Amino acid sequence: MTTPPLRILVVEDEPAIQRGLCDVLAYRGYAPTGVANGEDGLREGLDGGFDLVVLDVMLPGRSGFDVCRELRSHDAKLPILMLTARGAEEDVLQGFRCGSDDYVTKPFSVSQVVARIEALLRRAGHGEAALPAPFSFGAWTIDPARLAAEREGASIELSRRELEILALLVRERGRIVGRRRLLAEVWGCAAPERIETRTVDMHIAKLRRKLGEDGRRGIETVRGEGYRMPA
Repeated sequence: MTTPPLRILVVEDEPAIQRGLCDVLAYRGYAPTGVANGEDGLREGLDGGFDLVVLDVMLPGRSGFDVCRELRSHDAKLPILMLTARGAEEDVLQGFRCGSDDYVTKPFSVSQVVARIEALLRRAGHGEAALPAPFSFGAWTIDPARLAAEREGASIELSRRELEILALLVRERGRIVGRRRLLAEVWGCAAPERIETRTVDMHIAKLRRKLGEDGRRGIETVRGEGYRMPA
């Protein structure tokens, strides 16, 4: 029996941010629902059934602090991640006093928010992050559930990190993906800018060898920047 995807409520009034978060969460195998104001966020959240709530502070109708306080009073275990442009220490403390589990200050990268979401889900007992849907890379068909790549009857095994590297590069096709982003999103490093390591390059080299000519042509090194998959 297939396990249903985890449901995530995104309460964010900026359309580009809401859409970007929902698109990435859906790609990673979650079931996101986006709403744009505090009243709708509270109603959806109280209806139940969500595994996590992403909640902006500055919302029309009702503030994120108020929504967070109400949701927490009804469900002591619901993971809540707050997003805000207000980064003052008192605002952060108020978020935690209202019951949020984590706090991300704008501007932020989508990958940073996704990493925090998945950390909260693991902490809540939901295990590993959701797997992406099957996808193609060159002549290979990637099956995330089996951690395998197949081509013309041949099959190779992929590690979970190799799979996540490949999925991220495919998702960002045509754009440079920096080493710091890879460390944050694939390895879950909270402060990748403080880390000096060759582990990303080593994993990329191993992935290229496994995928042969497709790997050598399909994963470009952008010197001093990171990696890119041609559009």
